[in-house]
Amino acid sequence: MTTQEAAAGRGAAGLADDAFDALLAEVTDWTVGPGEEWAETIEAGDGYVPEELWTELKTRGYLSLAAPAELGGRGLTFVQWMRLMEVFSRSHASIRMIVHVVNGTWRAMNPYADDVQREKFVRPSIAGDIKVAFTLTEPGNGTGADITSTVRRDGDTYYLTGAKHLITFGVRCDYWLLFARLEGSTGKDGTVALLVDRNAPGVEVVDTSKTMGVHGTDHAELYFTDTPVPAAARLGQEGEGLDVALGGFLTPSRISVAMSCVGLAERAQELAVGYALKRVTFGKPLAARQAISFMIAENEADIQAARAVVLEAASRWQDGGERDTAMSSIAKMTAVDMLTRVTDKALQIHGGLGYWQTQKIERVYRDARAQRFEEGTNEIQKTVVARDVFARAARAQSAEG
Repeated sequence: MTTQEAAAGRGAAGLADDAFDALLAEVTDWTVGPGEEWAETIEAGDGYVPEELWTELKTRGYLSLAAPAELGGRGLTFVQWMRLMEVFSRSHASIRMIVHVVNGTWRAMNPYADDVQREKFVRPSIAGDIKVAFTLTEPGNGTGADITSTVRRDGDTYYLTGAKHLITFGVRCDYWLLFARLEGSTGKDGTVALLVDRNAPGVEVVDTSKTMGVHGTDHAELYFTDTPVPAAARLGQEGEGLDVALGGFLTPSRISVAMSCVGLAERAQELAVGYALKRVTFGKPLAARQAISFMIAENEADIQAARAVVLEAASRWQDGGERDTAMSSIAKMTAVDMLTRVTDKALQIHGGLGYWQTQKIERVYRDARAQRFEEGTNEIQKTVVARDVFARAARAQSAEG
């Protein structure tokens, strides 16, 4: 295991079984109690998560669960963290989004931060004292070496010009963890990672938070025109921008999104089962109808199969196992497809009533659509997996020949 891999959270000792079981029970109780009350508040409100919810998550330590103890976190193993993510994901999608992002962004920063940056950015982010928004995606490009936002350096200052969009917490953050390229460069080697102050001059922030689902999570389009950024706010070296963005962050984040699919599917199944047991038609509960019971059985098998794949991917990443990157994509594409099938059947079991916002399944159904593009669409995941399959086959043929 490299130093950077360790800094991104691999190899953590984790909590003892009894301590973890107590934490899991606590999170479960919070999710079905206060978490559900917060869900109702968010949906009934103006479309934004109240700052009081952020404060409560911070106070309870839920924003620092995944980080190592030496940085102020709980030091969970990655598999332990995924089991908690499964529970959080049964709650409101914005609650899941907050704990997912905050418990993951430090993985990108910490391996490349110097001591000063660790104290200024990494620790405060883990503690929940500042909000850092991951800022990679652009309106006219993908999310890799084709980024076109540029910086030019003049002395100890970079000047940033470009645009970003679909930036989660991009409106209410304190810093954007932003990826750009040196002016005139092409490809991966010209990229840089910068922590850009939310109040820096030359920035236009457009709130794009009105979405189909995941109400309460703010999103932004960002436009930069010669925005000054101190060179001291650069993570890593020039040319390491994509290493910061993708190296210790993307693989575990894809697994986390996959587990969020499992948790949300479990919630959909719970709602469908509850409705099937109480809804009576022609003198019988829906649960007694073979068509309904078959849908419930199919959902259960689907959920358990996906959960096993996600936990396998989490274990491989945690232990630095072979093909961990490909397995993260396998987990993501498997869990996303599963969630689509499960929520569709769960809504169908509710009949016409499920279409109304008075039913919790309606929100679950809307929220489930977001995971299909988080951390890359399934089309991207299939590309990653196919590349891995062909590469392994080519190596095997070469060894034989």
